Amino acid sequence: MLSVRSILRCIGWGPAPARSRKGLSWVEFLKAQAAGTVAIDFFHVDTVTLSRVYVLFLIEVETRRVHLLGLTAHPSGAWVSQAARNLLMDLNDQANRFRFLVRDQDTKFTAAFDAVFADAAIEVLRIPPRAFRANAYAERWVRTVRSECLDWILIFNHTRLQKILDAYVAHYNTGRPHRGLHLDIPAPSLPGGRVGDSDAGQVIERIDILGGLIHEYRSAA
Repeated sequence: MLSVRSILRCIGWGPAPARSRKGLSWVEFLKAQAAGTVAIDFFHVDTVTLSRVYVLFLIEVETRRVHLLGLTAHPSGAWVSQAARNLLMDLNDQANRFRFLVRDQDTKFTAAFDAVFADAAIEVLRIPPRAFRANAYAERWVRTVRSECLDWILIFNHTRLQKILDAYVAHYNTGRPHRGLHLDIPAPSLPGGRVGDSDAGQVIERIDILGGLIHEYRSAA
């Protein structure tokens, strides 16, 4: 007796999911639209005094460049919407590069927040509930900033956290090689550039970040 699977194979039909799927998968969509896609999310940091600070950030999917949008102990829909306005004002004409914004179902992302990006012709894409992997680029950055920075430092207050994150984000954007970018960096800016094969025989200087927690190596001027 032939099974259904055998009959389908005989007539050249593949597995049902591949046959019935229409359009791109979510992963394929992100890869195809990486240049015009950004992702936004929150994470929290607990201080030594047991107060909690929420951090709002945005990451560009193609370049992995991170934008720190703000820190607050009391996040609200109005605060998040204002942070979105501030971001677009800072980006100015560069905001035209983006077509899609990926976010989760957090209630702090209100209709007013979505409207800020809609006015800039950026479509807001909400991921399904509890589907954290659908916002994988943002989630991966949270893991990175914790494992490379925050897990090693005692945070005393909001001001201290702001300085630490400012320093780390600057390092992440301009000095840290990324495997997803073939060991390139999101926003190269320093004249000397990072160390490479062409630097053989040159004097290399070490730059200590966050008191020596992180090191950068560059060609000395």
